[in-house]
Amino acid sequence: MELIVVISYQRVPSFPPLPFDSLQIDPFFKKYPRLKYLKPEVEALYQKHGYHFLWYDSNGRNEFADLLYDKINNLDQEGLKIKVPYQEKIHTILLDSGNNENPKVEEELLMSSLYFFYADRVFKGIDPKKSKELGWYLPRKKQSYVNRLDSLLQDPSLINKPDKELLGQYYKLKEALQNYRNIEKNGGWNPIVFPSKIKSLKPGDTAAAILQIRNRLYISGDLKIDTKKNEYDDELLAGILKYKERNAFTPDAELEPKHIKDLNISVNERIKTLMVNMERCRWLSPSLTQNEQYIVVNIPSFTLTFFKKGQAALISKVVVGKSMNKTVVFSGQMSQIIFSPYWNIPPNILRREILPAIAKNRNYLARHDMEWVGNRVRQRPGPQNALGKVKFVFPNSHIIYMHDTPSKSLFDKEQRAFSHGCIRVEKPRDLAIMALEDDKNWTIEKIDAAMNRRVEKSYSLKTKIPVYIGYFTSWVDPEGEVHFYDDVYGHDARLLEMLLTDSI
Repeated sequence: MELIVVISYQRVPSFPPLPFDSLQIDPFFKKYPRLKYLKPEVEALYQKHGYHFLWYDSNGRNEFADLLYDKINNLDQEGLKIKVPYQEKIHTILLDSGNNENPKVEEELLMSSLYFFYADRVFKGIDPKKSKELGWYLPRKKQSYVNRLDSLLQDPSLINKPDKELLGQYYKLKEALQNYRNIEKNGGWNPIVFPSKIKSLKPGDTAAAILQIRNRLYISGDLKIDTKKNEYDDELLAGILKYKERNAFTPDAELEPKHIKDLNISVNERIKTLMVNMERCRWLSPSLTQNEQYIVVNIPSFTLTFFKKGQAALISKVVVGKSMNKTVVFSGQMSQIIFSPYWNIPPNILRREILPAIAKNRNYLARHDMEWVGNRVRQRPGPQNALGKVKFVFPNSHIIYMHDTPSKSLFDKEQRAFSHGCIRVEKPRDLAIMALEDDKNWTIEKIDAAMNRRVEKSYSLKTKIPVYIGYFTSWVDPEGEVHFYDDVYGHDARLLEMLLTDSI
């Protein structure tokens, strides 16, 4: 994730000394009840400015009013499809250019409400209660946009620049959205008809479908030119590999029906995916990425990234919870590493899996190197241990942690939702080395020894490491390439429905 910062000088512009009666605020919101939820911010704004007009200067209505109106009329560029309340009334006011010199309280309060409506939708996003319904427990932003308005009135052009309140990723997705909308305006792409009698296409093959595949990759930018050849040549291979890398497929040369199915996802569906992920970016504060080091796990991409000083220092595949045991979207502070851990089997797994297995086979515990401890069962450290050789703890109410695994073959699969909710890491040794890199108590040799000793050892980190578990089904990388991932938990459809029905 990148942080885009816009420096805003909080200088209060020289507004004309024209006050209005504060008692007119209540009647305004009675007349416009659909805006009443914005009343606290509107009141805070005018309390700060002594109930003076803000949207007029000596020449009449100011420049920012028109720029704001333009933004409101183009909310689709922000990935939003919502109806602006009282749009016709606002339209009449803003187009009444011959009558904008004398300030009117109703128009003044409409403009301020419009500003907070814009901030609420573009910067804050849907109600936090709704995002929690989607299992999103990462901290939501909490901020006021009262002070921000001072800067915008002083320099209206700031509204067209990246805002410090949004992740840099938001603006990358916004650019991708515009690109895909342009593709849609130009007709999008046609479905590819895959030959029914073959299992796959390989380099050197010829087929009518290759013409369609080549054109599809050209439209999406994976090929620079469309040579209109029906042969699977090296040029097409380069485009296919680029496409596979962007869409989380194994980067090989073979084209199978599953790839064609993915290629046939319409541009309109890709637009919807970009919209919902722009919304998720609204929920996150850029301050999350200002730590010296932090770890991000993106569930749909099955990937962990360890950032140090703003750079991706480690990237590892992960296995996340299956659909029945979804990995929760939340944050924590990694505070402890446990080498050669015991696996204390959770009660639900004990009840559903272990006890029935014991009933069928009295030697089950011995065979799996498990033992009773009181009324609980645990698995001893060793090669069979489900947590592998190391466990990474960031205390949370969801009882989720990261760990090694003996089931290494799962990392070779494209879809990696197999766990009971915890996160299995393909490169646990590298993660441990990086987490302890600045700790003089540890060397690589000591880490290796602790991981292989088969004696549990817990170590509390001197500096806690923030861990963010997120859910993004599209993401733009540092090179500007947009990636798409499967909606493994079905969150996109529910969020899209919330966005399209969000109204006041």
